[in-house]
Amino acid sequence: MKTFITPDFLLETKSAQRLYHEYAADLPIIDYHCHLSPKDIATNRRFNNLSEVWLHGDHYKWRAMRTNGVSEKFITGNSSDKEKFEKWAETVPATLRNPLYHWTHLELLRYFGIDDLLNADSAPTIYEEANQHLSKESHFVKGLLKGKQVEVVCSTDDPIDSLEWHQKHRETGDSLLLLPAFRPDKAMDFSCTKNYSDYVDKLEQVSGMSITNLDELIEALQNRHDFFHENGCRLSDHGLNHIDSCSFTKTELDHVFIKARHGKLVSFEEGAQLRGYLLIELAKMDHKKNWVQQFHLGAMRNNSTRMMTNLGPDTGFDSIGDYSQANTLASFFNQLDAENKLAKTILYNLNPADNEVFATMIGNFNDGSVRGKMQWGSAWWFLDQLHGMEAQLNALSNMGLLSAFVGMLTDSRSFLSYPRHEYFRRLLCNILGREMEKGLLPMDFELVGDLVKKVSYTNAKEYFQFADVKTSVA
Repeated sequence: MKTFITPDFLLETKSAQRLYHEYAADLPIIDYHCHLSPKDIATNRRFNNLSEVWLHGDHYKWRAMRTNGVSEKFITGNSSDKEKFEKWAETVPATLRNPLYHWTHLELLRYFGIDDLLNADSAPTIYEEANQHLSKESHFVKGLLKGKQVEVVCSTDDPIDSLEWHQKHRETGDSLLLLPAFRPDKAMDFSCTKNYSDYVDKLEQVSGMSITNLDELIEALQNRHDFFHENGCRLSDHGLNHIDSCSFTKTELDHVFIKARHGKLVSFEEGAQLRGYLLIELAKMDHKKNWVQQFHLGAMRNNSTRMMTNLGPDTGFDSIGDYSQANTLASFFNQLDAENKLAKTILYNLNPADNEVFATMIGNFNDGSVRGKMQWGSAWWFLDQLHGMEAQLNALSNMGLLSAFVGMLTDSRSFLSYPRHEYFRRLLCNILGREMEKGLLPMDFELVGDLVKKVSYTNAKEYFQFADVKTSVA
């Protein structure tokens, strides 16, 4: 049976269809936040089969398979790639109304020209046909990216990373711009002081500096921040439950750090206070270099200690958390703004109950210096589906300026995830086209089409200024 992914998929009105096909469909992609492997890009990795490119590391699919009763040996275990694919194919019909059903068939069609529904019966044919494509250079990593007109990829990198693969990619002269993003979460994670002390040892090695007190930690992080900047980094990113406030004195915080540095237990409150201080210092570094700082807030991670022990993090055992966000967010931004050291910022919330909080919070600190300086980022993780994205777009439209929004990103570990940009653009055009035909927006395609272009591509291009980065690190 053929799929339902028609040329007008998700486009419910003639106006929506015109907006998408004339103004959005052919625009390039700026992927300013993802978890793709820089090594895979630099080496132009060739994938051996569809499972390897599609299932390895994709915890969205893993969660669905577990829910459908699939044994772990067919998910992260030692079963063959073909067996794992067969179990995924058996699961796909059970994902009706989950975004995985749409993404799966979009990806099969866009990358492999396969427009059959995936199920247990079609699996063998689809597996072999996709594998034939993957054996060709057009479907090596760089071919997959170029095929979707990806101009920029910003990976997510720890401060201790050598960035060697970013450098090697740049040396190839490839037109794709691969840039790092500074993700210092481990430098502020005091949940296990043994792990923390080991991490600081590594930070000492890469920075070439001794780290025995808080000032030296800041100096070492500044050293790596400088190194990242020299290698084209213009974004930081933080994955946190919420923003922590800081009310301890510097002397008290130094004592807390020294305890953690020596592997001694620090209390939850002490760790939170120290993290709040470090966030302020890192934010000032971002402002000084005109970086964009990103905050992904609200995930409740690694809920199953049994599976965390067996498989490690990022394996599908995270959920939406229920944290208070507004007060500490306002306090954090106000402290930076009062010193005129608030960088361009993108906020992402995982709990949809916080939509209006985040949509209005950004308006408190826009100051006219940069168009859309404070951004509420696209619907994230569990929310990047039709309902979640529409809710985000509606709240942003009602309480801010949709026209200044920097739009979609993949936030993915999969090189087959770029149809999510198409998915977002179709949804955006459907909302606007529907309102045009209801008389809620002018029947002016030049006006509304310009909004589509801005949100789909040009706002991100102007906001991040990656073209300037390409010149400076060439």
